Amino acid sequence: MSQGDNAPRILIVEDEPKIARLVADYLAGSGFEPHHLDHGDAVLPWLEDTRRAGQGPALVLLDLMLPGTDGLTLCREIRQRWPALPVIMLTARVEEVDRLLGLELGADDYICKPFSPREVVARVKAVLRRSQAAGQATSGGSDLVLDEDGWRALADGRDLGLTAVEFQLLRVMMQAPGRIFSRDQLMDHMYRDHRIVSERTVDSHVKKLRKKIAEAWPEREVIRSVYGVGYKYQPEE
Repeated sequence: MSQGDNAPRILIVEDEPKIARLVADYLAGSGFEPHHLDHGDAVLPWLEDTRRAGQGPALVLLDLMLPGTDGLTLCREIRQRWPALPVIMLTARVEEVDRLLGLELGADDYICKPFSPREVVARVKAVLRRSQAAGQATSGGSDLVLDEDGWRALADGRDLGLTAVEFQLLRVMMQAPGRIFSRDQLMDHMYRDHRIVSERTVDSHVKKLRKKIAEAWPEREVIRSVYGVGYKYQPEE
């Protein structure tokens, strides 16, 4: 169902064949290139392979209930590994909506079953527009650019010399300008092995990150603390 090299690729993770085919047909008819996986265990390896080859998806449509790795776990893993990759959850479990959209997982949107395939296409387009606008704001508005392959951050072309943890922190916050991240959330992104660290550890890493940015931009403050809550990335207007 390829629509050409310029068509945004959409990964559909859905174990019901009829639903997957219907959504794929509507996406293809709207200029997207759908790819379907029906087992949760196949998702992360496929994402790693395609992104390594420069052919990763622009967005993931992710069913909540899947054989193998479930949708909640996959959403959490995608958020940790690829914070910029938009995820729309498909669910028949309305009671899970708060978790899907909340701070715990941070899905970009959700659609409850049964749904109209036209609604799916409309939601995909809306999330992609928001994602593209956020990317332009974080990379173009402040001239702070992330080199994902090289794990570098460049301020006006100058390498900030970030550690892996500092890069992770900056990347997470830059993907959601203005969003406040708690220390617990930042810890989840910093340490994927779920080690136990104190909030002071997060504060220490953020302090070092801010210092390195200040060395390049002494007149700017793009990482701001919110008293009693956490931190946010706030590019200047």
